[in-house]
Amino acid sequence: MEKFKFKKIIILSPHTDDGELGCGASISKFAERGSEIFEAIFSVAAFAGGKEKTKEETAEEAIKAASIIGIKDKNIRQFDYRVRYFGEMRQQILDDMIKLKNEIKPDAVFLPALSDFHQDHEVISREGVRAFKHSIILGYEEPWNQLKSGVNFFVRINESQLQKKILAVDQYASQNKRKFIDGEKIKSLAVVRGLQAGTDFAEAFEGVRFFC
Repeated sequence: MEKFKFKKIIILSPHTDDGELGCGASISKFAERGSEIFEAIFSVAAFAGGKEKTKEETAEEAIKAASIIGIKDKNIRQFDYRVRYFGEMRQQILDDMIKLKNEIKPDAVFLPALSDFHQDHEVISREGVRAFKHSIILGYEEPWNQLKSGVNFFVRINESQLQKKILAVDQYASQNKRKFIDGEKIKSLAVVRGLQAGTDFAEAFEGVRFFC
């Protein structure tokens, strides 16, 4: 990964915590290298997991989390699609993605893995591939939503970048009852991926599309 340097990166996050969970440490690494990072959050998830939350609460959590891994407030785009109903709004979501593509013109796109079976994640990954078909596309993993893993691309990260990811995820107080919102579990996955990548820690991705 040392040969790669992206000028502009966009993360496509179905819900407010997905970007940090899927690629937070890698984004921290690229931000440190000077990449300009954007994030599109397609739902502020005002109701999810059986708990009512205000949009202001979840939006603020997302801004705090993003800032920790190097995303500026002005580069965050928040939408208000209804959780678990993205499938009914595929075309609108695709239209929003095309607008983002034309505005930002990213070199690289991080989106949910194509093997992710969450109904909202599936829409974002499929429409993201359509909208950003001329960018490098990497699918981030969230193992609790996957029956299989197709990772073939690894980003080596250091402990500081991993800790930024964990701290960013910790900002989601409204989600902290979910089992995957846990620093030890996040670190454990990074250790396993690091073992595969020949380093202490790594994040792994499905390499969907590459250009050189």
